[in-house]
Amino acid sequence: MLDHVFTDAIGALRDAFELARLERQAFEERFQSDVLLGDVTWQTSYGLPGEGLPPRVQADITCTWPTWSQTAYRSWYVDEEFTEPPRIEIEIVFRRQRLTASPDPAMVLASLPLDSPPIGRDPLTRSGPTIESIFGADLGDPEFAIEVSYEGAYELDEDRLADGARRRFRQSGRLDRRCARAGRRRRPRGALIRESGSAKDSASAERISDSRQ
Repeated sequence: MLDHVFTDAIGALRDAFELARLERQAFEERFQSDVLLGDVTWQTSYGLPGEGLPPRVQADITCTWPTWSQTAYRSWYVDEEFTEPPRIEIEIVFRRQRLTASPDPAMVLASLPLDSPPIGRDPLTRSGPTIESIFGADLGDPEFAIEVSYEGAYELDEDRLADGARRRFRQSGRLDRRCARAGRRRRPRGALIRESGSAKDSASAERISDSRQ
């Protein structure tokens, strides 16, 4: 099931990448649900603008809303008992590709921090690098790529959950008020039909009276 707290996190990530002037790879975005386990996953990719497809520098983002987190969130939302904080699992893969020579992993790791800035309470932790070698059918002119991932989780404490619930409640209230105002301004369809029918009856009565005279 899709929860608003997960879509709020997706919207915040999109805003952060767009403010950084990165270019979203539209065809690489996926939103899927595991039919057997129930986990909900959102995947997307961003690159430097103007580098073509695929970009030389790319970030692949994966956010997972696990089944147990969904249960913990709905339990808090219904019963308002905060027993275990739900978590959104996050993985960000930094990828440098379309290289003509095999990259030096030590040089790449030297330019990347060991941990990310804190996301909620905890930062994302860097993993070891992965190097790819891509050859064509004739085994000539290979291309190379290197990946480094950051993994962790965003823990949603009770204050963050309550703040999101209050914001959605205010938005829902504004929507209800707008609909109510629009309903008052809009005349019921039945009234228009009755008025139209009355006008037709009056016109028919006038024509009959004129013909008798």
